[in-house]
Amino acid sequence: MLIKKGAEACLFLEDWQSRKVIMKRRLPKKYRLPEIDEKIRTNRTIRESQLLHYAKEAGVPTPTIFMVDLADSNIIMEFIEGEQLKQVLPASTPEKRRHLNRRIGEFIGSLHNNEIVHGDLTTSNIIFTSRNKLIFIDFGLGEKTTDLELRGVDLHLMKRAFQSTHSRIAEECFNDVLEGYIKAVGDNPAKNVLEKIDEIERRGRYVSERRKTKNDKEVLNNNSFIHA
Repeated sequence: MLIKKGAEACLFLEDWQSRKVIMKRRLPKKYRLPEIDEKIRTNRTIRESQLLHYAKEAGVPTPTIFMVDLADSNIIMEFIEGEQLKQVLPASTPEKRRHLNRRIGEFIGSLHNNEIVHGDLTTSNIIFTSRNKLIFIDFGLGEKTTDLELRGVDLHLMKRAFQSTHSRIAEECFNDVLEGYIKAVGDNPAKNVLEKIDEIERRGRYVSERRKTKNDKEVLNNNSFIHA
């Protein structure tokens, strides 16, 4: 049963060897040459399965992989029963939110300490289970890297997720994530990543302001033409 259709892959809930599993399937893209398409899908499947394994070795809970089928670019993995973090946070007490977000920050720090970047850190890609465990999912855009920019992007995406989905508690949540992150990576590495987040945000504001200025000029020029 199809449960999620994405640009890069589709998720199916299946029965496999008498258990519920998630099958992540990278379907062929007709706009790519077949040889290139097969190589891209195979490489992404290998990379994601490795990252899930590396993350687990780093102490970050991820779904267990049962099988990787490179011929069809499929990953069969554990089905995690629970709720997305974005559904849990608004209904949680401040104390519970604080605990969850600090723990998330620690897990992100563990990923970065082990040269893993998630690539799509949002409150949709963290599952809170009935056993009160946090599980990180969907490493499809992740990388094994020490790149500071990508670490900044990871946390910037988390901040944006809070702002867009949980605006009322966004600042509180992100500050708690940062507290856990600093605890995991240390003051100086965290300082470098925070500076990178500020740089990313400044670039975003610059692009936005340039776009607004361009639009304002176009409106002004159009009005000048009309009144000429």
